[in-house]
Amino acid sequence: MISLLAFVFAVCSAVAWYAASPHCMWRVLRGRPRAARIAGSVFALLSLLGWISVLGIVTGLCAMLVSLMLALIMQPWLAWFAGSPGADVTAAEKD
Repeated sequence: MISLLAFVFAVCSAVAWYAASPHCMWRVLRGRPRAARIAGSVFALLSLLGWISVLGIVTGLCAMLVSLMLALIMQPWLAWFAGSPGADVTAAEKD
């Protein structure tokens, strides 16, 4: 149960960090990048603590990084699959 919670915290962290990115394709998430970065860092720390409590230090760190990277990789693909309007022009908007 704690490992599921740690995974959920990693996904929340990835979503928050993706929302802070200028390349975020989700229009709903854009707006407060500083708050999103702070929230992402807090969620990442909670995820790390959860994984460490279940698996130990080294394995917990690896599990946290794997779950975080998996969630980060999925963000643009989910936005593209969901058909976000303006997904192609997101980076150009910020210029």
